[in-house]
Amino acid sequence: MNILGINAYHGNASAAVVCDGTLVAAVEEERFNRVKYAAGFPARAIAYCLTEAGLGLENIDHVAVPRNPYARLGTKLFYALRMPSFARNRLKVLAKFTGIREALAQAFHADPAKIFAQFHRIEHHQAHLASAFFVSPFESAALLSADGLGDFASTMWGTGRGGRMEVDAAIAFPHSLGLYYTAVSQYLGFPRFGDEYKVMGLAAYGQATQMEAFRDIVRFDANGRENGFQLGLDYFVHHLSGPEMSWAEADKTPTLGKLFSQKMAERLGPARGPEESLESRHRDLAASLQARLEEVYLGMLGKLAKRSGLKSVCLAGGVAFNCVANGKIFDCTPFENVYVHPAAGDAGLAVGAAYYVWHQILGKPRSFVMDHAYWGPGYSAQEIRSAIGASNVRRQACGIMELTEEELTRRAAQMIADGKILGWFQGRAEWGPRALGNRSIVADPRRADMKDILNHRIKHREIFRPFAPSILAEATGEWFEKSHPSPFMTLAYAVRPEKRAQIPAPTHVDGTGRLQTVTREANPRYWRLIKAFQDLTGVPAVLNTSFNDNEPIVCRPEEALDCFLRTRMDALVLGDFLISRIA
Repeated sequence: MNILGINAYHGNASAAVVCDGTLVAAVEEERFNRVKYAAGFPARAIAYCLTEAGLGLENIDHVAVPRNPYARLGTKLFYALRMPSFARNRLKVLAKFTGIREALAQAFHADPAKIFAQFHRIEHHQAHLASAFFVSPFESAALLSADGLGDFASTMWGTGRGGRMEVDAAIAFPHSLGLYYTAVSQYLGFPRFGDEYKVMGLAAYGQATQMEAFRDIVRFDANGRENGFQLGLDYFVHHLSGPEMSWAEADKTPTLGKLFSQKMAERLGPARGPEESLESRHRDLAASLQARLEEVYLGMLGKLAKRSGLKSVCLAGGVAFNCVANGKIFDCTPFENVYVHPAAGDAGLAVGAAYYVWHQILGKPRSFVMDHAYWGPGYSAQEIRSAIGASNVRRQACGIMELTEEELTRRAAQMIADGKILGWFQGRAEWGPRALGNRSIVADPRRADMKDILNHRIKHREIFRPFAPSILAEATGEWFEKSHPSPFMTLAYAVRPEKRAQIPAPTHVDGTGRLQTVTREANPRYWRLIKAFQDLTGVPAVLNTSFNDNEPIVCRPEEALDCFLRTRMDALVLGDFLISRIA
């Protein structure tokens, strides 16, 4: 039984293939067309997934699409009457969804009549919940999905047991924690799609001095719903004209129109322009934004834990990428186990929709656990060798050596210990937005100046944004105040005070690190690199950041070589090859 999941005509367009209950491939379209957060129809992502699975369209039994036009139809009709232009734009997008079969046929030059798969429309947040629970290691768990908007809902919660999910309730448009965070990010001068994570990093530099105002911006539900919240809608405009979105174009990064109203500026002070300097006031507002999100989000989780009586929770939706809030779940709620999908945002809908069909609709038992994120394209030694031969690297005063794994990891670890910056390209690409040791840039975490060096030489990004530590899983509790696994870099823990001076580069200003716990089973070669670095230095961690320079994470060997050559990396480990600049 083969199921194709497709997130199309929406930000983070993606595809996934599940064969007899096992995930075979999953990837975002942006990795191929090189457009960050690409929307549109993910033809290249679908093509990769089918090729990896050894399938043609004729072999697909079910196609799962995470959009249900009939969900909350009454609410949609109500707002369609109030906001006709927004309704027209939404109808255009929905019209594309009705033509998924035709779009597949056109992309693969096939006859639509010969695509025999059954098509399923899965509600947005149910696909989010499925993306986390059905691939988690938990037999039973509480479930929470929270994001900006999908099928006119922003939040959904329930429980999962075995191969079934039960939805308890949802919060509908216009109330949304995701839109709240985006609106305040825009007000703070971060207007681009995906900028919220920058503001989360900025929040650590401020003090939450504006909690009274932010408790008015996001309120606990006055109607007494057990797990609800409401926005103070006077601070927003999306309920009046609809959120202006561009989702359908494959060759453009999605955009969002202005979401905050003049009242936000009247209450909090003038909005910051994107090019204006950051002041202490802005840092304090970011801290207040984050603190209020945590109050509501953790409050919801606490009530969910109490009502369900379960000790495990699965999280999805864009809000689940808030690693700072996630790291506080263990201290602020009764939950003892947390699973956050590595592609918790809308890319993950492709996997969620497919598994919803497999378990919830077809009633199949669970047999698969997603314990790593390496579901994207991989490249053979011959393909890597050909990419090196076709590049300009031999004309750029670089040494090239093909090495055994033992020698490769030993030399690479020594270079990191010597303060060198390495591109690290191995195996299959990561699923989701985090580089997890297959498409990473790695450096020495012991150097306090390494953050500035990386920003100056390679990353060219805001100085307040932190880098992440990748740590041997078995050493986590020795270096962090929590030891619960964080394989997908979705939890931030406090670094133990006595260890902070030893790993200053990936330790954020608030003393936390957005860590990745690395096991030998999930990524043997990356584990061996970190172990070799530990043998040299006594530190079982490296600094890890994504292999890119203001672009989607590199996918192909050619892109890794290009990024290496146009930045000031010292060396590139490409499969079994070590390429180093000759001084």
